Amino acid sequence: MIAKLPRWVWSGAWALAFVAGMINVVGFLGFEHQAVTHLTGTTSMLSDAASGGHWTIFGKLLAVVGAFLAGAIASGFLIQDSTLKLGRRYGVALALESLLLCFAVPLLVRQSHWGVCLASAACGLQNAMATTYSGSTVRTTHLSGMFTDLGIFVGHLLRRMPVDWRRLKLCTVIISGFFCGGIGGAAAFRKLGYAALFFPAAFTGTGALGYSVFWLRRRKAC
Repeated sequence: MIAKLPRWVWSGAWALAFVAGMINVVGFLGFEHQAVTHLTGTTSMLSDAASGGHWTIFGKLLAVVGAFLAGAIASGFLIQDSTLKLGRRYGVALALESLLLCFAVPLLVRQSHWGVCLASAACGLQNAMATTYSGSTVRTTHLSGMFTDLGIFVGHLLRRMPVDWRRLKLCTVIISGFFCGGIGGAAAFRKLGYAALFFPAAFTGTGALGYSVFWLRRRKAC
């Protein structure tokens, strides 16, 4: 069972899922139609490219996977913990994600594959940054685990078994955030093209600033 979650966890999870939804839909609608917030499909495509001997495609897909991994490594280096806890360097991680997205835009406008890699690195950074809270897995850039948990809870309800309602709420919060982000990202991409990524960049940049101010005020209050 998840212990009582503070408000910043709920709002932060929704906001980060919203950001991921925006980034991923831009990746899908872009020139390479590439998912960047998770690696399941990318790894399958990587296997297919290796099997068919399509080494140019293999190299591009491997770069996306490597970029996501590099982002996760950067998060591990900065935050140094797998459990959400106020006082860690989340502000720095959010600022770095914002910069990666900003630098990705001009590269994507020129249809450079490196833009896709920078967006993937930003998502790897974000997903590793928000990992666990109170023993519960919190992933904000992909939904397979959320929908799996949702299905388990419904199955438990049908059997009249105990259900972790906070975990269920967390799943719906992340799913709704990702979905709404996808809607916003698709609408922005149709009007602005790759500049739509400036919106999640602004969100994460503002989040970095807001978190830093919040943490400084909290420290002074203590």
